[in-house]
Amino acid sequence: EVEIYIDIGAEQVFAAEKDNNKIAVEVKTFLNPSAISEFHSVLGQCLNYRLALKLEDTQRILYLAIPETIWNTFFRREFAKLAIAEYQINLIIFDVSEERIVQWYP
Repeated sequence: EVEIYIDIGAEQVFAAEKDNNKIAVEVKTFLNPSAISEFHSVLGQCLNYRLALKLEDTQRILYLAIPETIWNTFFRREFAKLAIAEYQINLIIFDVSEERIVQWYP
């Protein structure tokens, strides 16, 4: 049996609610100089966390929270858009300086 420990340093995964729906939010800041390398890592984590949630907490929906600056740059690339659509990744786009949610996607 595989155990997944959700402990990723300064970044985090936490439980919350949105419109009376249970959600889990994985916060990623994309500080790695290689955005594509970070994206591959984050995508793998999201898929593994989603599977873990399916096994442990079937009511909770996983969201990936990313900075607005990354959304406006890297996530506008065609490859990123296709991957997000293909793997059905839910996103929360947030303003780092104001510490507020800018957009829920989709």
